[in-house]
Order: sequence, then structure tokens, then C-alpha cells
Amino acid sequence: MARPDPPPGPERPDPGTPSRGNGPSPADGEPSRSTDEGVSGAAGSETDPTEVVERAGHFRIYLGAAAGVGKTFAMLNEGRRRAERGTDVVIGFVECHGRPRTEELVDGLETVTRARVAYRGSEFEEMDLDAVLARRPQVALVDELAHTNVPGSGRHAKRWEDVRELLDAGIDVITTVNIQHLESIADAVEEMTETRVRERVPDWVVRSADQIELVDSSPEQLRRRMLHGNVYPADKVARALTHFFRPDNLIALRELALRFLADETEEELLENLRRRHGAGVWETTERIMVAITAAPGTDALLRRAARMAARTKGELDVVHVASGEDPGPRDRAAIGALQVLAGDLGARWHGLHDPDPARALATFASEHHVTQIVIGSSQRSRWQELTGGGSVVRRVIREAGAVGIDVHVIARRHVVPDEPAPGEPGVDEDTAPRVEP
Repeated sequence: MARPDPPPGPERPDPGTPSRGNGPSPADGEPSRSTDEGVSGAAGSETDPTEVVERAGHFRIYLGAAAGVGKTFAMLNEGRRRAERGTDVVIGFVECHGRPRTEELVDGLETVTRARVAYRGSEFEEMDLDAVLARRPQVALVDELAHTNVPGSGRHAKRWEDVRELLDAGIDVITTVNIQHLESIADAVEEMTETRVRERVPDWVVRSADQIELVDSSPEQLRRRMLHGNVYPADKVARALTHFFRPDNLIALRELALRFLADETEEELLENLRRRHGAGVWETTERIMVAITAAPGTDALLRRAARMAARTKGELDVVHVASGEDPGPRDRAAIGALQVLAGDLGARWHGLHDPDPARALATFASEHHVTQIVIGSSQRSRWQELTGGGSVVRRVIREAGAVGIDVHVIARRHVVPDEPAPGEPGVDEDTAPRVEP
């Protein structure tokens, strides 16, 4: 993962000024050693620098807040740099979107011929996974990690699955993704922008990258680039600037990207500290449990809990309690989808059977040393609560509080309609027609 430049070192003391600390001063007959001199001494030692600097990551992701910040440009620049140093680099799939400067970077790099696929009367181009595997380069550049493949174009529905197969084959991959496509973040972006995020990638895929590098741009700069025709075709600019690419949306997307990267950077720091100092001191004690049902909007609750777990470096348990009643086909489908989502978010799934859901949740939390419970707000009326012995939420709060477990009650969120506004740019990375399996 990319690191910021180190801050300037301390100023050198004047000759004759005693050095601070417990070391000998010039008055003791020993010459003082400045910070720079110490670094020079280390650099001049017999240690080979290549032994202390990690090689370029097997899986690198360029992360951006929105389309147009320069992720593809950065990926191609990195590919050219490695090719110039003798690395075997090929383009598996890159979408230039008609941007001249991006197209210039493609020239000079070998490109694997794309697969052409006929679908619903139109022809589309997709990455030819088998051709890339057969070519077997050292590094493959694969744009748009969250992309949905055209049905019939290959054995995988999603491009991130193609990327995983390349990685498993020993091929290094450099790819790109926007923050709104992360599964745990997509619903927050939908609510914020009132635009459907149709393409998503599981969090664990992104978090498995060896290096995540943020490609950043201020909202003002990105809007100027769009106005100059560097992001979208001219006929889509006006709508984009007044909808998805409004300043408030871009500011929020940028903050989401920065927070995600900060969480990953902190996790990397903790991992380094564990390796040096032992795991005991640095292990987290947070464990978060989220209670889910088949009610609409529960997927947003689950993603919210996943974000909380990520920020506290805690474990996440997802608990569904079946009360004995036979659920209908719709509820079974909803629970099945939530179980898949839990897996994408890296959580553990637990299915319980108990006629008393509140008791079951509180008992599970106590037995599994849960420190925080996340639960959706009750949809029952006051009369239903009075006649039914109180809401599950109230009883969970009461029983969890008795044993010192915090409870977060999350409000039900507005569900964004499935269909986005016609011609809405910005949600998907490319401007080609989208197809749904």
C-alpha cells in the first residue's frame, strides 16, 4: 500500500551545541552523529537494500473516489514503468473511454485481444481470460475490478473472479476500482447520491490486495476535468455535474475512500507491530454481532455493521433466529441473499432456532463474548408491543445491558429503487450499455 513521503527530519544542531538525549556529547570526546549521518551509515552497511524493501505486490489496486480521478492513467503508468525495467507486462483489459492521454499510454504495451460476445442483438467486448492465462505474463493490467461480465463471455460472472483466477495462476495483477463499488459501502452511496450502484465487489477481495494506492483528486479539480471533456462525452457532462458529480457527493465519496484507506493502513501498521512485538499486546477484543431478519432494508443494516467492525478492527458475527414458523419463499430467498452477503463481507453466519428471538440473541451474545450488538429498529406499533410482550429490540437492550454489552439500534433506511435514472453517468465506470445477467 502506498505510503506518504516522510516528514522532514529534525534540523541539525549548531556545531558546539550539546546533543539531546543520553548519548555522549562532543564535550565527552565523541563526535555527535546527526540523523542524516546515521541514515548514511545504515545505507553504507553490508545489508542489501533489496532484502529490506518488499517487491512489488502480487495484487495491486488503484482506488478512487469516483470515475475520472486518474486510476486507469496511474495503472498504465505503473505498467509502463515496470515494462521499461524489463518486466513482462500485458494489458488484459483497459477501457480508455475516449480519453486521449489514456490512449497514449496504451501505445507501446502489448494488449491481449479481447473476446467478442453477442448478447441481445448487440456485440460486446470482454477480457479473454483464457488468452491471458495462455500468454502467462508476469503482470496483467485489468481495469474495472467491479465490472459485470456479459453473460456467455466466460466462466465467471464478475471480473473480480477473473482476476482471482489470474492471481491463482501466479500472474501479478494491477487493477482499479471506485469506492462506491465496495459491498459494505455501496448502500451508503446509494442513499447519499440517490443513484443505484449496480456493480459491486466483495470487501474481502479488495482487502486481500498486497497494495492499495489511493488516486485522489479534489472535487473542484474533478469537476473542471469533466467540464473540459476529460471524463465523459460532452452530451453527458451537464447531467453528471448536476447529479452524481455534485460537490457534496464528491466530498462524501472522497471521505469514504480516505477512511477506507486509513483503516487498511492502520491494519497494516498493527500487523507489522504484531510481527515485531508479538501478538498478545496488539490483539483486538472487539466482537460485533448483528441480528438480521428477512425484512426489507436488512442488507443495509448488515453493511453498516460490517463498516463498524472494520473501523474497530473487530470480528463480525451475523445471527438469524428462526422462531419456528415456516417462512415463505420470499423470506427464504431474502435470508439466502443475506447469507451470501455476509460471506462477501467476511462475516461468520449463525442460524439459530428458538421461539424467543430476544432470549436467543442475548444468550448467543453472552456465550460468544460479544461486545457490541447491532440491531434494526422495531417496526411494530406501540399497541403490538404492549399486547405482544414488548419489542424484540427493547428486550435485547434490557438483557444485553444487564451483562454489559452495548447495543446499537440502527434506523431503517430508505431503499433506493432498482432502476437508476435513464442515462445517469457516474455509477458505472464505463459509458457502454450495461447488461444485467
